[in-house]
Amino acid sequence: MKLDPSILRALSLHPAATSVSTHGSSGFNSTAKITTTLPNNIRKHFFMKSAPGKAAETMFCGEHASLNAIHNVVPSLCPASLASGVTDDGKAFLITDFLDMSSSSLGGKGHSGMSLAAKLAKLHTTPAPIPSGYSQPMFGFPETTCCGDTAQPNDYKSSWATFYAENRLLAVLRECEANHGEDADFRSLVTRIVETVVPRLLGDEHLNGGKSVMPVVIHGDLWSGNKGRGVIGGEGAVEDVVFDPSSCYGHSEYELGIMEMFGGFGKGFFEEYHRLCPKTEPVEEYEDRVRLYRL
Repeated sequence: MKLDPSILRALSLHPAATSVSTHGSSGFNSTAKITTTLPNNIRKHFFMKSAPGKAAETMFCGEHASLNAIHNVVPSLCPASLASGVTDDGKAFLITDFLDMSSSSLGGKGHSGMSLAAKLAKLHTTPAPIPSGYSQPMFGFPETTCCGDTAQPNDYKSSWATFYAENRLLAVLRECEANHGEDADFRSLVTRIVETVVPRLLGDEHLNGGKSVMPVVIHGDLWSGNKGRGVIGGEGAVEDVVFDPSSCYGHSEYELGIMEMFGGFGKGFFEEYHRLCPKTEPVEEYEDRVRLYRL
């Protein structure tokens, strides 16, 4: 397997000291492990995804921003992304710190001392950064992200209800109609949810007694297949980690829709999580909101 010169440039690596080999598998792209010897004789590893096409470029650009948004808040929760772009031979790529998942035994020297529930609660109680050109945190994200192979528009909105309706529900409707043609019943159903259910459950004047909700970093595709245990960057202890995010700045409970739909997070996890990140008011509508977020 040959490493494209653009990858060497992106990481400032010397070609004679660097090799690449196939590593793992993915349904959407090729995956590889880059190994290099640094000038101080320390061996370092990186993880790389690559795939042809503009869609892959969009996906990797969004994942690059997503990983770093999460890593900046909770460094032990996911690898940092180091580069994304297009190789000299036209393939899109993403390069991150290597996540060694060969050991599943938590702990060791340098462990953060935080469980996965505690890490996610920290992510979900830390205000999102203020985007450039705005005076307050917004709902959205600086890049388009992809959940699976579906692109998600993330243009900024000041209202969470508006963002969820327009950037998620209606965006999926438009994607379905573009790929499969219009369906009057489906359009009617989505429209009713957008016009009636979303403002009823998520309206700014309704949540938290009219205080709305705070934008926080959301993983966006957190299910059992996108979490594990590993050592980030070859240093430290085995940690609970997540990967393959499709992030946005959104309502913390939005994360829980996918988590509860696909399972893999037990009762103890949610009890610890909610002690640290309480349910949004009105609490009695929590289950209804999570059901809505499964759409």
